[in-house]
Amino acid sequence: MVKNEQQRWTLNDITALFDGVFFERYQTRLIRGGDEPLYRPRTLDTPYHQVIFARGFFASALHEISHWCIAGEKRRQLEDYGYWYLPDGRDAQQQQAFEKAEIAPQALEQLFTRACGRTFHVSVDNLGGDVEVDRDAFASSVAARAAGYLDRGLPLRANAFLVALTRYYQHQDTLAQAIKQGQRELDAAPVEAV
Repeated sequence: MVKNEQQRWTLNDITALFDGVFFERYQTRLIRGGDEPLYRPRTLDTPYHQVIFARGFFASALHEISHWCIAGEKRRQLEDYGYWYLPDGRDAQQQQAFEKAEIAPQALEQLFTRACGRTFHVSVDNLGGDVEVDRDAFASSVAARAAGYLDRGLPLRANAFLVALTRYYQHQDTLAQAIKQGQRELDAAPVEAV
């Protein structure tokens, strides 16, 4: 339960919510990482999947969780879900592909961020590129997808996490209560492949 502004948005809380809702069913943990985010499927040395977010940034945690909530069973068996990532300096075609791939996860991130009572900012991630980026058009696409999710429903894991965030940050449930509500959303839905 969030009691005052100093206690809002702690990494311990977001990690506890994620792990609490998902670990038992999906054997997946949220991990604070270094400079770059990464998804790692379980190995013999690490018997659980890892959603690794960058440098302890709360927003990075929400973004990486969004990717995980969209990834299907086969993708969750591959490092970084088997996707490519080109760093800053993308050309126009590469930037267009990046933005197309980022609309859905950033739409979920927007919903998660708002549930936490924070302000969402889209990321076009091409600071070193020579390409003119239309941030407003991208933001509109992300907002439209977020509205579509609210109208038509979110993916199962995204919905469960949104419920947990909403219960914790907006309804002042304890962590245990919010986690239980997220787990109920998972349990109420048809069984999804883990």
